[in-house]
Amino acid sequence: MRLRIFTEPQQGASYDTLLRVAQTAQELGFDAFFRSDHYLKMGNVSGLPGPTDAWTTLAGLARETSGIRLGTLVTAATFRLPGPLAVTVAQVDAMSGGRIEFGLGTGWFEAEHTAYGIPFPSRAERFDRLEEQLAIITGLWGIPEGEIFSYEGKYYRVEDSPGLPKPTQRPRPPVLIGGGGPVRTPRLAARYADEFNIVFRSPDDTKAVFDRVREACSAAGRDSSTLTYSAAQVMCCGRDEAELRRRAGAIGRNLDELRVNGLAGSPAELIDKIGRFAEVGTQRIYLQVLDLTDLEHLELVADEVMPQVASL
Repeated sequence: MRLRIFTEPQQGASYDTLLRVAQTAQELGFDAFFRSDHYLKMGNVSGLPGPTDAWTTLAGLARETSGIRLGTLVTAATFRLPGPLAVTVAQVDAMSGGRIEFGLGTGWFEAEHTAYGIPFPSRAERFDRLEEQLAIITGLWGIPEGEIFSYEGKYYRVEDSPGLPKPTQRPRPPVLIGGGGPVRTPRLAARYADEFNIVFRSPDDTKAVFDRVREACSAAGRDSSTLTYSAAQVMCCGRDEAELRRRAGAIGRNLDELRVNGLAGSPAELIDKIGRFAEVGTQRIYLQVLDLTDLEHLELVADEVMPQVASL
């Protein structure tokens, strides 16, 4: 079992804050540092100093870290055109020495679109655009140098593209697709993804979603074991109840609720629940860290949880 750090900078974080967390995660041996891709805060928080662009952030982190993998959970297909996005991700992958992982989804938060002048089409159209973007981006990365790539879709047209630059990782950076949709999401994962992720579900619900993806792989003629299966959970760990309640309060959550709906409790409780996720086929856990000032939280998990789950 690999543990990864997952942050939500739209809730309030500067680049320097994210850098400290990423470098700490690297020093402590976490497998990866991921961030969301959002432009507007959610809930009753200030959101100050304001949103940071996901790929600008990752470009900076690419040059100021080494070894730890970096990625988005997930970039919204509504935010960027597929051709320029392929260029951006390939460049950041090169800047990192081949450590980028590329999460892409439909986009879902309408308020952030209207707040920053981004069109927000219907759910069906967002899925159509996601599928076309996946075809274009993987196509641009996949064609050999010296050849050209063309694509004709309903929403995007690419004509005689050289598909440059190429990412450092070949044939491409790992592509991550996630979500609980019953039909299109599993089908897209089976066709395009290297990793499938489900967020904030119980182990039993996670298994049900994984099973749908495995069925979609079978229908597409793909070996389902060629996909990596991962889950994301809110993290709140403490050595005693006082520390736990302090950490839950710092992120505005009820500890009892977190114990049910997240990874919350003592190190032993986290180890037990991570074991339950492993039993249903989860290979990676993204630990959603909401208090980015509490680096001792990461140290506790690295010291007392990570070694115990590494063999799961």
